[in-house]
Amino acid sequence: MNAAEQAKNLELTSKIAAVVNLFKSEFPDVRSDLKPWTNDPDTRSLVDPDSIDIGFHFPGRSRAFQSRSILLQIRFYEDPVSGETRAIGVEAAGYDHQGQQWRFSTVENWRFVGASEPAIEVKEKLKYFCREIVELFNRGLA
Repeated sequence: MNAAEQAKNLELTSKIAAVVNLFKSEFPDVRSDLKPWTNDPDTRSLVDPDSIDIGFHFPGRSRAFQSRSILLQIRFYEDPVSGETRAIGVEAAGYDHQGQQWRFSTVENWRFVGASEPAIEVKEKLKYFCREIVELFNRGLA
């Protein structure tokens, strides 16, 4: 779900801002988009209500990222017994004018797959960034 729609309280809004700032500190040329999904019925049917989705856009196609835009999905799970909600991982995908170029998931096996993958240094920075996101959202949970 669009990050702008998930910012329902001060704590969540602060964590979303921290994610954007962390990404921009590593990749200063990027522009963030807190509403990457359009508000139409077809798109709404595909949106995961248990995620926070943020788009990041470069001024042009990034050779290091092998994409122009990145869609980042922070995935959550609510324990039915305790009611506690935890970040369970991050999924990212890189896009350019030809469509999806690569995808990466910490929920699965921490591997990049796709037609063109980011440079090794970028892959390592993205993995670090994803670890930081999960830690940020789960901080304070037992």
